[in-house]
Amino acid sequence: MAYRLNHRLRRIAAATIFALAGPSAALAAFPDKPVKLVVPYTPGGSADQLSRVLAEGMSRDLGQPVVVENKPGANTMIAATQVARSAPDGYTVFLASNASMVLNPMLYQRIAYDAARDFRVLGIAAELPLVVVANNEVPAGTLAEFVTYAKSQPGKLNYASVGIGNPLQLATELLKSRTGMDVAHIPYNGSAPALTSLMGNDTQLMVDVVSTSLPLVRERKIKALAVTTGERLAVLPEVPTVAESGFPGFRAATWFGLAVPRAVPQAEAQRLQAALDKVLKDPAFRGRFEPLGLVIQAPRSQADVDAYVQEDRQRWGAVIEANHIKLD
Repeated sequence: MAYRLNHRLRRIAAATIFALAGPSAALAAFPDKPVKLVVPYTPGGSADQLSRVLAEGMSRDLGQPVVVENKPGANTMIAATQVARSAPDGYTVFLASNASMVLNPMLYQRIAYDAARDFRVLGIAAELPLVVVANNEVPAGTLAEFVTYAKSQPGKLNYASVGIGNPLQLATELLKSRTGMDVAHIPYNGSAPALTSLMGNDTQLMVDVVSTSLPLVRERKIKALAVTTGERLAVLPEVPTVAESGFPGFRAATWFGLAVPRAVPQAEAQRLQAALDKVLKDPAFRGRFEPLGLVIQAPRSQADVDAYVQEDRQRWGAVIEANHIKLD
């Protein structure tokens, strides 16, 4: 009898403590082992660097290691498929991007995951802004002047990209549609040959990642006409935005964020989201990456994250449909 009474009292005491602690007691149980962050890129690049600093900061907040696992291949689709099929327990997180969450599902006819159905994007960590650059021989010092020059000889100028369906090509097509200029597409196998073609005047225009073109702009080997962000960039303060150049409302950027399988329970997803938000609020984190051309984002509510991704799908979906772009 005494044993049963004592056991009952212990159960009542435990229930009372849980009730007083509230929801935080449930969250405290997660995570109780390391969390894996799957990165769909090779080590060493800007996305990999971002993921490792995010993992370090989140580890401190979560009280468990966040371990980066690089899984490159198939334009992020190998890693995305792996995470989509992982156990929805919060212990597998994905470094998502607009390539994996927005573009691939619209570009590829055969894809093993459904981004909207299979994933929940927890937050947008950083935008990778783009810059419109031109060959030095082009008689234009601004984007408006380049558009006027291109319109004076439609179809005779070329723009470089790193491949059909790449975000940089899509951004250039979006720019063409907003400005009305007619320039032909010349795809290259990577940034180096594309920029070489630009410097050699085989192509006259390119929309490129800021961090890649920045050294060439500073060395005056190419010239920057405009940035595609909503505001000017700290690393190129003298370069106006496309909107400031006479084309209001234009905005284009690639982005990185964190996502989990859609079926991860709400409590676990919110715990990961809170850890991400804490890192994004850290001034040292922002200061580390903005000189490299990344624009660190402020924390967003889940509703705002969903709206951000949906807006991106609408923006690029219109470009892909208008240009009939499909990949095998």
